[in-house]
Amino acid sequence: MQESHVELKRSLGLWSALAIVIGTVIGSGIFFKQASVLQMTGSTNLAMLAWLLGGLITLADGLTLSEIGSQIPHTGGLYQYMTHIYGEFWGFMSGWMQVIVYAPAIVGSIAGYLGLLVTNFFGLGSVWKAPIAIGTIILIAMLNMLENRYGAAFAIVTTICKLLPIAAIVIFGLFFGREAGFGETVTSIHQSVGNFGVAVLGTIFAYDGWILVTNLGGEIKRPEKLLPLAIILGITIVIVLYLGVIFGIFRSLSAAKINELGQNATAYFALNAFGAFGGRLVNIGIMISIIGALNGKMMSFPRIYYAMAAKRHLPFAKQISSLNRHTQTPVVATTILLALTSLMILTVDTDRLSELCIFAMYSFYIAAFVGVFILRHRNGGKPAGFSTPGYPVVPIIAIIGTSFVVISELFFDFVGAATSLVIIGLGIPLYYWLKRHYKNDDSIDVM
Repeated sequence: MQESHVELKRSLGLWSALAIVIGTVIGSGIFFKQASVLQMTGSTNLAMLAWLLGGLITLADGLTLSEIGSQIPHTGGLYQYMTHIYGEFWGFMSGWMQVIVYAPAIVGSIAGYLGLLVTNFFGLGSVWKAPIAIGTIILIAMLNMLENRYGAAFAIVTTICKLLPIAAIVIFGLFFGREAGFGETVTSIHQSVGNFGVAVLGTIFAYDGWILVTNLGGEIKRPEKLLPLAIILGITIVIVLYLGVIFGIFRSLSAAKINELGQNATAYFALNAFGAFGGRLVNIGIMISIIGALNGKMMSFPRIYYAMAAKRHLPFAKQISSLNRHTQTPVVATTILLALTSLMILTVDTDRLSELCIFAMYSFYIAAFVGVFILRHRNGGKPAGFSTPGYPVVPIIAIIGTSFVVISELFFDFVGAATSLVIIGLGIPLYYWLKRHYKNDDSIDVM
């Protein structure tokens, strides 16, 4: 059998998809953002409300996109949705932004943070940060070059492992917390705070990543049913876990102490709650949590490269769209992501680069959510698959919530928003060159 005829293996069940949703979302954000959200809201009660609202907006996003995913259950997620709803040009633009900057930058940013945690944990010099980051993504990339069941199994294992420190924080706060936790106001914390909207914005970013499971639509069994279920259950579970962590921290540390410690609040809590050994175990759990998030991204992002190449939307399309005949995975696409990520880690500020993509990515999210109305119109006013509960209110909430992110980016990082538009613009001449270059070359249908 020729490599060009090899297809992705549709072998991922609900547990695998669910683990990818949870594991990709829960990285480091929930463990280190308590102080920043608390400072911006001005009270512990409002901080908890900000986390809840951010979760509900994310759930509205997931419910809305689930309707689209059930109708277009193909590999490539957002790229496929934009192509199907708005045409090849806008599909290409959404995919181009992801493959050229967003995917390698976000993987590099998370890997870099893991490298920092590992060097601090073992008392290594900062010179080891980049080698540890790159070494980790190499190992994870190699794992995801095997059959997809191995990456899925690793996602399940790391998700279970990351639940342990979360459970420890929740249980300790529930049964052994001695602080008032709720009701502390801004006057006892900080002098100039109170931007509730910015706090909600920060929590929305902490919930981001769930959409990546849609990139695996061609490998999930019965995706028209299991994909919406995995998204909705996954986001709901993450909301509960996030609120549980916030509750545990607020019950265990005073608001003033959390504000003083900043990003070190969770580490301080672990040390005081469980002793030196227990604290180190919790910190190991956090590092495993980040590794799990990296695995989800290294598993899902290469599918965008593969799907775009299959439609002849990337140079070297035949090579990138090839699948290994033994593992049925996009090895070349995974290698490209690995190479771009490693290069970025060594040469640029991946944190800043990933921030530059926020405006563009969330703009495409808005377009996708609006697409629910377009698809219903095409289908005579009825959903063709999964039906978003609370339609049309829930999609409108998703659009408004995501628009809030886009508008906020314009206000708080106009240069970044403009830069992301420039990056998208650079893809326009490439799109038309590819159309001419591959005009006599048939694209490959992908699941």
